[in-house]
Amino acid sequence: MTAALPVAARRPSRRARTTVLVAVAVLPLLLSLAGPLIAPHSVDTPVTAPFATPGDGAALGGDQLGRDVLSRVLHGGTPLILGALLVAVVTTVAAVLIGCLAVLRPGLGHAVERSADVAILLPPLLGIMLIALAWPGGGRWAVIAAAVLLGVPYAVRVVAAAASPLATAGYVEAALARGESTPYIALREILPNLRATVLTLFGLRFVEAVYVISMAGFLQIGPQPPASDWSLMVRENASGILLNPWAVIAPSLAIALVAITVNLVTLSLAPDITAKTVTRS
Repeated sequence: MTAALPVAARRPSRRARTTVLVAVAVLPLLLSLAGPLIAPHSVDTPVTAPFATPGDGAALGGDQLGRDVLSRVLHGGTPLILGALLVAVVTTVAAVLIGCLAVLRPGLGHAVERSADVAILLPPLLGIMLIALAWPGGGRWAVIAAAVLLGVPYAVRVVAAAASPLATAGYVEAALARGESTPYIALREILPNLRATVLTLFGLRFVEAVYVISMAGFLQIGPQPPASDWSLMVRENASGILLNPWAVIAPSLAIALVAITVNLVTLSLAPDITAKTVTRS
């Protein structure tokens, strides 16, 4: 009882800190999604000289064609965020379903483990290039498919490792004794106890998807000019970084900020398992 009181006293302050952190962290994400609505200029119209420094009509200067860097940055976030979100959702859902089922069926678990070991050894860049070559007209969808295929094996291993101790818990054995089906036990008995793992995994998969999609865009696998893609902007404007550094720095910071933002939000929303540990002790 004495150990539980300090934890309970800390819960309101932790909830308040979590609310503030989520509110602050979501702002850059919302700004990226609403960017096309508030962009001062068209994404393709030159408004200044090539690689012009920040000045009148161009708050962050111009890119290699004199287009407004700020407007292109505001337009370039939505496709990347939606693509990374799709990858994170599909990867997490697939990993949860496969991982929870694998710990209840040893044969399936061994097959999943061996397949994941082989898939993890494939370098991400090589996997992206192979899928892009096999699907030449896929564009961004080919990159998304590559990110999903490359992310699922690792995510399955994480979920299976977290669910393995739960497979021998008393409530799971009781459900097995009642004759419950494997999907029921996986989704109703095991999954609710993996909330922290699933939320954290979702954040990590989103960050990984942002970097994979950005890397592919930098290599011009996926979006093609004149698309206002952040990673494509970095590649296109690298030659003029000494003339207008913001043409490269702005999209680079945007990529990093979105990745860090989502990761902070998911970590703050994950259940506090420390409180349970202290209370039981």
